[in-house]
Amino acid sequence: MNRAALRRAARTEWGPLFGTVGHALVTERWRAIPMTLTAVALTALFQIVQNQPWGFHPVQRLGSVQAQLPWWLALLRTPLSLFVPALDLPVWGALAQLLIVFGISEICLGRWRTLTVAYLATVAGTMYARLGVWLGPGGVLGLPPDAARVIDTGPSAAVVGLAVYVSWRYRAWGTCAVVLLAMVAEAVAKPNLAGKEHIAALLAVLALCAADELRRRRKPRQDRYRGRDQRSGAPATRS
Repeated sequence: MNRAALRRAARTEWGPLFGTVGHALVTERWRAIPMTLTAVALTALFQIVQNQPWGFHPVQRLGSVQAQLPWWLALLRTPLSLFVPALDLPVWGALAQLLIVFGISEICLGRWRTLTVAYLATVAGTMYARLGVWLGPGGVLGLPPDAARVIDTGPSAAVVGLAVYVSWRYRAWGTCAVVLLAMVAEAVAKPNLAGKEHIAALLAVLALCAADELRRRRKPRQDRYRGRDQRSGAPATRS
C-alpha cells in the first residue's frame, strides 16, 4: 500500500474524530476538557495520599473494591475506585490514559455520556469479579478464590470501554477492532482478574453500542411515519 492510500485510509479512520478533537482544543484549549483535568488531578491526589503513612487506609476505605466485599459497599466505592491508581502499576500510565482517552471522550461524547460509559464499564468489571470467583477456577470465565481479595482499582476498564464506544460513534472500525483484539489477547495471555474484567467491560459497552445503534436506526423510521401522519391530518405525537 503506497503513501497516498495510507493517508486516505487514515483520513477515513480518524479524520472525523481528529477534526472534532482538534477544533475543540484549538478554539477552547484546556476549557474543552474540565472533567478530564479534574479526573487527572483527583487521581494524582489519591496517589500522593495513599503513599503517605497516614493516607493508605483512608484511600482504601473510600475507593478500594474487592470481590469479597458486600455488593452494596463495592458499588458505593466503585465511582471513586476509577480514580484510585492500582498499586502494582505506575501512576503515570493511569494519568496518561485519563488525559488522552477521557479527554477525547469528553470532547466527542460530552461530559455526562463519558461518565456514564466509564461507570458502566467499571461496574461491569466489578460485578464480573464476583461472578468469576463464584464460578471458580475450573471454567473459562472463572477465577481462583484468592481473586476475591485482589484490590481492584484504576481507570483501565473505563478507558477500554470508552475507546470502543468513541470508535463506534465515529465509525473508526479499525481502531475498534484493534482494541477488542488486544483485550482478548490480554485475557488469553494473562487470564487474571484484570484481563477478564476488561472483557466484561467490553461486553457491557458493546451491548450499549448495539442498543444505541438500534435506537438510531429506528428513529428515522419513526420520524418518517410521523411525517406521513402529519401530512394526512393526524395530530403530531411526541416521541
